[in-house]
Amino acid sequence: MVDEIPVLILTAGTARIDNHKYKETFHKKAKMMREEQLMEYVGHHPGGVCPFGVKDDRVQVYLDESLQAYDEVYPACGSSASAVRLSISDLENCSDFCKWINVTK
Repeated sequence: MVDEIPVLILTAGTARIDNHKYKETFHKKAKMMREEQLMEYVGHHPGGVCPFGVKDDRVQVYLDESLQAYDEVYPACGSSASAVRLSISDLENCSDFCKWINVTK
């Protein structure tokens, strides 16, 4: 959450949020959503969070530059047992993302 706005950041699976970069980007300390908030705003359980079919149109989706190391990515698609293979271009087109950011180590 950034203030009252839900934020969803897609990163490479091995990437970790760099708190300093996050704070430079969003001007707030990184804070994970509680599971109840995740279900309320995004509509997916932890482990299946994806930028598709997001429940609340206030959710802002960002793509982290760590994804650009790959030609194709496998984002979750609603459950911990499902994923979809997408090119980076397809991910951009399908995710309704705000912009590319750099918030990982």
